[in-house]
Amino acid sequence: MSRFLFVVPPLAGHVNPTIGLAAALVGRGDQVAWCGPELHLRPLLGPAATIFPTGTRLHRPQSDHGLAAVRSVWDRFIVPFARFSLPAVEKAVAEWRPDVVVVDQHSPAGAIAAHRLGVPWATLAASTMELGEPLADLPKVHAWLHGRMRHLWDKAGMPADEFFDLRYSPHLVLACTTPAVTPALPVGILGVGPVLAPRHGQPEFPFDWFDQGKQHVLVSVGTLADDVSARFLNEMVTALAPLGDRLQGVFVAPPETLPDLPPHLVARTRVPMLALLPHVDLVVSHGGLNTVCESLAHGVPLVVAPIRHDQPINANGVVAAGAGVRAGFARADAGLLRAAVTEVLGDPGYRAAAAKVRESFAEAGGADAAAAALVDLTTRLPAAAGLSRSTS
Repeated sequence: MSRFLFVVPPLAGHVNPTIGLAAALVGRGDQVAWCGPELHLRPLLGPAATIFPTGTRLHRPQSDHGLAAVRSVWDRFIVPFARFSLPAVEKAVAEWRPDVVVVDQHSPAGAIAAHRLGVPWATLAASTMELGEPLADLPKVHAWLHGRMRHLWDKAGMPADEFFDLRYSPHLVLACTTPAVTPALPVGILGVGPVLAPRHGQPEFPFDWFDQGKQHVLVSVGTLADDVSARFLNEMVTALAPLGDRLQGVFVAPPETLPDLPPHLVARTRVPMLALLPHVDLVVSHGGLNTVCESLAHGVPLVVAPIRHDQPINANGVVAAGAGVRAGFARADAGLLRAAVTEVLGDPGYRAAAAKVRESFAEAGGADAAAAALVDLTTRLPAAAGLSRSTS
């Protein structure tokens, strides 16, 4: 039996993959715990989860786009949260004594703590923003990013000559995708596909509302709440409003943020995503990796309207796979969005391509493959004396 500690940021899209991975490890007889802000983690993980709290630091929202968004996510969230949480992460590692620390790519405090305490660690990439070196062609930005990591390293009092890229474990990097939808997945990174499992506290949904004689569209643009998102959702309502004779649409958004909906459209603040996807013919998404891969894992094609961070990368992957089309988030109007929706729903080739991606995910192994790789790591790299509590 081995112990694993997940170090995660307070972001649902980064916590959710650890749920499936933890279930696979527990199914093997191992023990798991999480380290992160309990205020955010407890509702996602449930009352039985072992959580080592870091406290909560305000996650300042980012409304930038392009390279400015990369800068803002590091400067406004990743770096300050890592500095804030590092003492608590080190305390968690010392108390839990894991055989392996599983570090989300956007929680570099976990990498620093594991290295300082001599515990093997693995990287879990829940997004594609930091897979490979997408900024390598922009040397100034690339140098700036490495400078931010160096800043974290130095402020932690780590030896200068031991500095390394905190985004990549030298032992194991797990990515929640495959080359089928992320063609540029670097060699040496284990792409296991989406890591899916039942989630705690899922809301109910009126499945009997679905008319089986119609096609069904799910519209989800994540947890963003700004004027651009509101405009996009309003354009989507206008796009789908005339199509009540052929489809029904579910919007993942607070109902009060949308105009009055016709009977074939419904809005819910939260939905049971994994339970809903088998009933859906198309997902309209902002392109977050979780939503993209969860949809494709169910063979559902997409219309992707990326906003920032890794979303353009994921949108391009969907298009390259033939499993959907890309739309403009900030500029697309109802007419363009309606055309995109009707194109994908009307051409069975998109669904066939989504099914091929689903097959690639199944072959990659998901949670079971990731758990096997982590267990293998415990046999290859024993933890520092006095920290591991492994009994095998």
